Amino acid sequence: MFIPLHDANSLKYIKVQYVTLGIIVINVAVWFLAGILASQTFSDETVVGLGYIPAVVFNFAELEPGLILVPADATYITYAFIHTDFVHLATNMLFLWVFGDNVEDALGHVRFLIFYLACAAAGAFVHGIVQPASEAPLIGASGAISGVVAAYLLLHPKVRVWVLVLFRIPLPLPAAVPLLLWVVQQFYMMAVEPDGSVSWGAHVGGILAGAALVLVLRRRGVPLFDRTITTPQAVRHKEATPTDPADRAKAPPVPPIRWGR
Repeated sequence: MFIPLHDANSLKYIKVQYVTLGIIVINVAVWFLAGILASQTFSDETVVGLGYIPAVVFNFAELEPGLILVPADATYITYAFIHTDFVHLATNMLFLWVFGDNVEDALGHVRFLIFYLACAAAGAFVHGIVQPASEAPLIGASGAISGVVAAYLLLHPKVRVWVLVLFRIPLPLPAAVPLLLWVVQQFYMMAVEPDGSVSWGAHVGGILAGAALVLVLRRRGVPLFDRTITTPQAVRHKEATPTDPADRAKAPPVPPIRWGR
């Protein structure tokens, strides 16, 4: 439906989003080591060994001993760091890059890490409830990212975000417009296509967890539904150039467009 490109929502409590950056680095590193640099056999074994398989977790099936890399319960977390497709990885990390820093800012480093892992686990849990006998490994960070999106929606619904609508039209929109539509889409798709190739249940689980956890984990004094509207510099009106030379000398410089931080 849309791809986020940039927001101009400055950090208020932290200087650098260390946890967000660390999660991105880990995901990219795992993708290189287990996807690009590894053999096809090792890559497949990594997906099976670290992916979340409901049938295994709920004891409907068993993995061969040679494929077990971590205890079954640990896959509630490990699955969220496995990507085999670059587009899947890039999309998840882009969402995390745009929205994760401000959620980390609102929660703090340690609580954001707890929040992120809890949303991943909640996504896996709901996926397992929807498809308890599935033997297909669930992989990808989208459950955790869904929680980040839900938290951002509750914290900063009026902040304007550049998004690529229909994957081709760049528009600056209040965050509530694309994010709320995205949330509704996840619930709708889970209802009409619960066993599709995309785990809508994992998305819904992450959304529910993110919306609940941000209420209790955010810093004291951090409001919900922040009313501050921050417009990206790319859409600010350029000051008119004065015609008088004396006035032109006094005119403030136009700030450069900056993408990211």
